Amino acid sequence: MLILDSGSNQAQAAAPAAPAATPPAAAKAVAKPDDTVRFAENKNVNPLALKDIDFRRGQDGAGRVVVELPNNQVGVDIKQQGQSLVVEFMRATLPERLRRRFDVMDFGTPVQVVSANQVGDRVKLVVEPRGDWEHSAYQSDNQFVLEVRPRKVDPNKLTQGPGYSGEKLSLNFQNIEVRALLQVIADFTNFNVVTSDTVTGNVTLRLKDVPWDQALDIIMQAKGLGVRKSGNVLWIAPKDEINAKEKIDLEAKAQVAALEPLRTQAFQLNYTKAEEIAKGLTGTSTGGGGTATRILSPRGSVIFETRTNQLFVNDIPSKLEEIQGMIAKIDIPVRQVLIEARIVEASDTFGRSLGVRLGALDMRGLRGGTPGFGIGSDNRVAITGTYQGVGEQTLQAAATSGSYVPNTYFVNLPSTGFNGYSASSVALSLFGANSNRFLNLELSALEADGKGKIVSSPRVITADQVKALIEQGTELPYQVATSSGATALAFRKANLKLEVTPQITPEGNIILDVDVNKDSVGQVTNAGYAIDTKHVRTQVLVENGGTVVIGGIFLQSENSTETKVPFLGDLPVLGHLFKSNVRNAQRSELLIFLTPKVVTEKAALR
Repeated sequence: MLILDSGSNQAQAAAPAAPAATPPAAAKAVAKPDDTVRFAENKNVNPLALKDIDFRRGQDGAGRVVVELPNNQVGVDIKQQGQSLVVEFMRATLPERLRRRFDVMDFGTPVQVVSANQVGDRVKLVVEPRGDWEHSAYQSDNQFVLEVRPRKVDPNKLTQGPGYSGEKLSLNFQNIEVRALLQVIADFTNFNVVTSDTVTGNVTLRLKDVPWDQALDIIMQAKGLGVRKSGNVLWIAPKDEINAKEKIDLEAKAQVAALEPLRTQAFQLNYTKAEEIAKGLTGTSTGGGGTATRILSPRGSVIFETRTNQLFVNDIPSKLEEIQGMIAKIDIPVRQVLIEARIVEASDTFGRSLGVRLGALDMRGLRGGTPGFGIGSDNRVAITGTYQGVGEQTLQAAATSGSYVPNTYFVNLPSTGFNGYSASSVALSLFGANSNRFLNLELSALEADGKGKIVSSPRVITADQVKALIEQGTELPYQVATSSGATALAFRKANLKLEVTPQITPEGNIILDVDVNKDSVGQVTNAGYAIDTKHVRTQVLVENGGTVVIGGIFLQSENSTETKVPFLGDLPVLGHLFKSNVRNAQRSELLIFLTPKVVTEKAALR
């Protein structure tokens, strides 16, 4: 049989509480929060299924999770994660009927929920208690029991205050002199106690199992006393007396400092400007903000040499030592950050256009014959695409092209080009044996599929909390009106710009105030060139060397246009001879990535 008895869910250890009906022979271990305890070693070769999971209420409001194991060779790990207990059964499987969440709030125990799931070749059992609790676990044959019980608190025990770590003692005195009580504490702690003659009075107190330093603090507060420690000697006196003595000591030190001889010391600065340090020492610079405070003594002075970046301080030795320590902390190399922005623009375009031209021509009138088609005994009709064409075929008007008549289209819906491309076409003509009558047909089609990708990657390196700017582009001229009425030439920028201010946190992460701009030259207008802009400004927290997407834009447009001759364009199959179709689809996506890296000192020197 195995037993595990752990502490409570708090940091301090709880009193042990053995579960009911637990045999005395046991192998015992202690678990700490967030530490995994190997309760039992796994000895099974193949995974075996757990038989059952049950929950019961035990004595004193304890909740018991009972797991029926396939045998006593199953390995078990127990750990506390935050306010939950996690039990893992090694090389085990869980039947589907047991893979669920058990709500056990109605049992009146610290346990609220029990969840069981299969994770790989393990069964994971999560117990979620509430309140102040402690737990223990034991196994008897094929039965594993996890017991969670309320933590017992002694109501008569004085709560140990924060910061008290002395050995505990108990005191019970009626009207005892304070000096005698202090002697009792001195004998208990083996400290040497010096008590002022002004310490008088009696006190009645009863303390049980409290740290001796807390008991001493209670006595000091009750009688208005103070204590000062020097080595293993405690000096106890009224607070006013202690304050008066400390004031006298400080005044004596000030008088000694006023008479102490001055010394001059030179400080060679490497990374900080000597002028800035000099301003800080004299209190003429506020540095990081706030009221400036003079660091030098009233008799101290400082001068700086810009050319050699040296500082010369004349002051008392104690101040010189203080300034030297301050300079050692300030005069250090500033960490640098390399920022890489990656602007990715991807586009996908697709277009399709179908068109037709249909026309007829009758040249018999031009060749001395009778034009048109007969519609009765003496009536005829001529067919062409335009009013001008009818006049030319019937010799009412002269042919505009001399030997042939071009105005023959009665369906003129050709394919339209796009993106700078023209449509391809194929034409055919049906005509009689004497070449007097023609039926002309032209089919045109265009399909264009385009993909594009533009990657812009500006990089810049800068010091911690220093703004950096890098840009590249073109300045476009345009005319503007002046106050006198004349025109002047001005310029607008179309550029790629990265402006960033990094801040390295104590944890090693990087806060970035970033402004990324990606402009391009647009279409030409009467006032000059238009500028297409893509701009993002934000603040983001990134881990060192990590990459984050700070912005993105996705555009998608689809257009479909159909042009047709009414009624004729709706005819099945033949309707395609009387209409044209244009379809356009465009997709574009913009993503902006940012990758900051803290540059090491060696890398910066290279």
